[in-house]
Amino acid sequence: MTMSKTEQSSETKITNIAAYKFVQIDDLQILRSELKSLCKRLKLKGTILVAHEGINIFMAGEAANIDLFVSEIRRDDRFADLEFKLSPSDYQPFNRMLVRIKQEIIAFGVDGIAPQERTSPKLSAQELKQWLDEGRPVTLLDVRNDYEVELGTFNDALPIKVDNFRDFPAAVEELPADLKETPIVMFCTGGIRCEKAGPFMEREGFQQIYQLDGGILKYFEECGDAHYNGECFVFDQRVTVDAKLAETDTGQCFACQASLTAEDQQSPKYIVGQQCPHCYIPPTEVMTQLLEERSARLAEVANPLPGSEPYINYRPMNVPERCDGFQAVDFLDHLHPHMGREYWQDECSNQRMTCETKVVESKTIVRAGQRIEHILPGTVEPDVDPNIRFLYEDSAIIVIDKSAPLPMHPCGRFNRNTLSYILDQIYNPIHPRAAHRLDANTSGIVALTKTRKLAARLQPQFERGEVDKVYLARVHGHPAEDKFDCDAAISSSPSQAGGRDVSPDGLPAFTEFETVQRFDDGTALVIARPRTGRTNQIRVHLWHLGLAICGDTIYLPEGKRGELQTRDVNDSPLCLHAHQLTFAHPQTGESLTFESPAPTWAQPSE
Repeated sequence: MTMSKTEQSSETKITNIAAYKFVQIDDLQILRSELKSLCKRLKLKGTILVAHEGINIFMAGEAANIDLFVSEIRRDDRFADLEFKLSPSDYQPFNRMLVRIKQEIIAFGVDGIAPQERTSPKLSAQELKQWLDEGRPVTLLDVRNDYEVELGTFNDALPIKVDNFRDFPAAVEELPADLKETPIVMFCTGGIRCEKAGPFMEREGFQQIYQLDGGILKYFEECGDAHYNGECFVFDQRVTVDAKLAETDTGQCFACQASLTAEDQQSPKYIVGQQCPHCYIPPTEVMTQLLEERSARLAEVANPLPGSEPYINYRPMNVPERCDGFQAVDFLDHLHPHMGREYWQDECSNQRMTCETKVVESKTIVRAGQRIEHILPGTVEPDVDPNIRFLYEDSAIIVIDKSAPLPMHPCGRFNRNTLSYILDQIYNPIHPRAAHRLDANTSGIVALTKTRKLAARLQPQFERGEVDKVYLARVHGHPAEDKFDCDAAISSSPSQAGGRDVSPDGLPAFTEFETVQRFDDGTALVIARPRTGRTNQIRVHLWHLGLAICGDTIYLPEGKRGELQTRDVNDSPLCLHAHQLTFAHPQTGESLTFESPAPTWAQPSE
């Protein structure tokens, strides 16, 4: 769309624009500098994202200055045909102007998807309206986040059911198989997400994929609210616009992302940027009731264990650049050598390896960016201990006492019998994000956040060493001193057995120890305070000091090495427990301390 001053309402003070284009950009730093200077001169606010794959613009300013910006940027041949969607507002909906260099202009995280080279066929707004007027058989696929869909969507549209676009590939796996042969029109706010979603779905075997050109905003501009019910979420302070592209009264809670009615916004439970009636956590007595409800839901989800009933497990493996041109069996053996080449040869022969629904044979040449799926029918996962305890919850964080053995994330033999999968079922549609990790065999305190935004505030505290962590460990041997420490560097990559090694070329690591009690059986109870956060740090340091942790399957006594494994439920435990955790609340900054009782093995004797 070409914009001119005559096309703007004389009563409109601010014009909002949105545009994107996938095109090769090599001079990112130069372009960023030029755009920053231009936007500063024109007093514009908003965000421009630039990457090697293209540009993404959403910003606002006075109509005359927006006109000048459009004219200036179109002087660059790469952006000469850049199409802008515009809408009016009575105020500036952005607080500042940002021009950022990113890996992607829309985060997707899947290799091999390049919209600047190829994307799915586009359907204009008028064409889609005609299809819907005629009652043509078509599936409308809403690829936006759940909180956006709640505010409005096309009649009878199918939501992809994600809370972040990076979850799209996994959500596609859950779509009915019969959709692969039927016409699908996907849509989002302005069209940019569909540019990547479309080619990905085609790669996954969907045969008739179309994308709504210009997204919902373009459809509103040309077709109004025909076949659409509700509002459209926009990513600025306006929150939503209606079919006339005018701001509505709907608000949004930036803590839980729930949409807020005018009544919600008048509630005393609504504090801008902190909480709303939907995520408000009342005083202690109600907190107790909430935690009891979470425990009751856990009993439903974990009985039986979600991975105990046979299911078809599709395990994805992305081909890295270093494996480009490998035969499939060589790639698989390179990625997972512990399984053995013969195993992968058999899996290929049994047609259990696929790529874009096509069978991958052992000699098939694989290419970087391809997604190979390993089909495991009748998967039954080993039992775990799902008896986690819910200690605390508010609008921002969840704190639990993790049981063991229980892997935190899908890995190896575990997919559904994991902490992340179980919590997803309990908290759906929220996907709790762990701020740190404990090994599958380690029990104790784990802190999680409810949104990606909050995770970005809490996780860096762990990375910067600002969190105080206290562990209990029972070790083979008696420490010579009551207080001691270890600063041995730890390797950044796992060894053949899956563990880590002490290495002069490794990452800096420091742990403080305190001896609590020396037992008659030759073991001792120690307190460990890791001041850095390396993988297996406490286990490696104690092993290096000749004090291997009781029950460890990798770091054995006398400096011996074992194999990486998650212990069986009935095995003796790994005697390592995350006893105490202190961190700053990601919203309020308040210092919080949580403690888990010492396990039986960690209780000092009289």
